[in-house]
Amino acid sequence: MAGHKHPSYLKIYITLVVLFIVSVVGPEVAPAFGAFAKPVVLLTAFGIAIWKAYLVCAYFMHLKVEKIYAPYILLACLSLLFVFFFGTATDAMFANGHNWVKPMDENEKVEEAMARSYVLNKDKHGGGHGDDDHDSEAH
Repeated sequence: MAGHKHPSYLKIYITLVVLFIVSVVGPEVAPAFGAFAKPVVLLTAFGIAIWKAYLVCAYFMHLKVEKIYAPYILLACLSLLFVFFFGTATDAMFANGHNWVKPMDENEKVEEAMARSYVLNKDKHGGGHGDDDHDSEAH
């Protein structure tokens, strides 16, 4: 009976735990990198996440020993995910679209109300103090 050799799941699990510890400790030691802290953290975090996802998919989901079309299906699904994400991300970044308005959260509502109140009160109380109309000869 021919079969494939099973990998050591304990080694893979230990690798995943070590990668998890590195991804948690990484942001704590990032300030030591100075100006490069943010790019280093982002690159290592995403690199570790991709590596962990590969290990889980390849060994625990058995894609490494699966038929050849399974990874292609996975890549097609990931490609569609990116297409849908980047297709909608531009709309989500702006407050107004062609056919919709993004609802404001409470902080934005308070800020808008304060700005509107300031403008209204400025107009009510003659907000033109210090404008050029005081220099006219009509005074």
